[in-house]
Amino acid sequence: MMGKSFKHLACFLLLAAFSAPVWLGAAPLPPVGEVIAQQGLAFDRPTSDSRFARPLKEVLGDLELRFGVKFRYGRDIVEGDTLEYADYRIRPWSLEETLWQVLLPFDYKFVKTTDTSYEIKRFEYARGVAADGRQKLEYLSTLYQDRESWEARKEVLRTELRHNAGLDVMPARPDSKPYLSPRRVYDGYYVQNIGLEILPGVYCTGSIYHPLKYKRRGCPIILNPNGHFGDGRYRPDEQKRCAMQAMMGCIAVSYDLFAWDEQMLQFDSRSHRTAAAHTIQSLNAIRLLDYLLSLKEADPTRVGITGGSGGGSQTMFITAIDERITLSMPVVMTSSYFVGGCPCESGNPIHLSAGGTNNAELAAMCAPRPLLVVSDGRDWTADVPQIEFPFIQRTFGFYGAVDKAENAHFPAEGHDYGLSKRLATYDFLERHWQLDTRKLKDAEGRFDESRCTVEPYSLLKVWGENGENLPGNAVQGIENLYKMLKAFD
Repeated sequence: MMGKSFKHLACFLLLAAFSAPVWLGAAPLPPVGEVIAQQGLAFDRPTSDSRFARPLKEVLGDLELRFGVKFRYGRDIVEGDTLEYADYRIRPWSLEETLWQVLLPFDYKFVKTTDTSYEIKRFEYARGVAADGRQKLEYLSTLYQDRESWEARKEVLRTELRHNAGLDVMPARPDSKPYLSPRRVYDGYYVQNIGLEILPGVYCTGSIYHPLKYKRRGCPIILNPNGHFGDGRYRPDEQKRCAMQAMMGCIAVSYDLFAWDEQMLQFDSRSHRTAAAHTIQSLNAIRLLDYLLSLKEADPTRVGITGGSGGGSQTMFITAIDERITLSMPVVMTSSYFVGGCPCESGNPIHLSAGGTNNAELAAMCAPRPLLVVSDGRDWTADVPQIEFPFIQRTFGFYGAVDKAENAHFPAEGHDYGLSKRLATYDFLERHWQLDTRKLKDAEGRFDESRCTVEPYSLLKVWGENGENLPGNAVQGIENLYKMLKAFD
């Protein structure tokens, strides 16, 4: 049995612990007597035996009242979870510090959705909050202070990025000729579908937009990797973007995500939720660039890439690992605290390269090549002007090229590659590549997309309306893809 003096001291400390929030101006926790009744605390045995456990759902309910917020979570989490030392984890001065303490034992994370609401999810290694991003960039800034030290880190990053993406063990591209459909001619440009064998029996499917008039080595190249916007490369806004790039004098290519659209003829949609998606999509970009640069009209000194959302992730990654890219325009994806929630963006451990990196540092690897970061106010790029872009400018400053990095921010817009964002990319291309765009603007000098033709989906199919023309050697199913790759190890 404990002595009286020790009992009195224990009671005093418990009262003090539960009174502390009142001193700090926060709503009080439940009365001590009620807590003792709930926990079954006994002062004639060590209090640590109780572990001060409470149901997690109950703790979250208390936090909703204390901080005036609401939590949302699925039925498959929280229910039935018990939090040990529950009330000791509460930080009455900060809801978010409290949530880290409360959720970490279960590998749950929180996402702020409005000023007064949060969503609780299973652990998402790809997602953080703005404060995480700021701290990560502050840490990264300590690793290099000048061009020499940055170049040393960049070399390590590039090597490990390629390795962690699985790209340094890929077999050579087959020597088969790409399938090219007949040309479809429009106002100032033509379109061809392309089926390119990037690995034995694995085909990249896309559409090439080509200017009608061109000179030898006179056409810049632009890759347009797709993101997770519905309808992929068939979307009207995607077609308009590529058509405008072609009318500006560029050869533009738009291509399917792995296991989306026509690649579903080889791999079902579930295959997209694997790390192989990131590897194959990256290989698509590299192999397409190999092919396009082999064209006699291609200008190897002007090679660009741009995509939105998951396509923005690809834009930053390919720019980081392939120095043939000379201009980069990632859209609504340059964030220091979110690296993409799909395996096609972060399924491989690329962001663990060189001791840890993030998309802001990957974007900065573009320096001193021209970079346009397009951001908006309603997703994880909302803080780009204050957090990510100054960090990127610092890196460009090592080369005396701060003017080569720009940020087009649209605070009232959301997560898309909409008209205003497309116009910003057209302006950037015109300025940096000295393109002749006089016939592409309206009376106010604004780019006009009205001459672009939006094709029906059927015309964009590479292998026929129902895939009837898919090559006979096409690999079927992701397990067979793995077997084929293993044979090349």
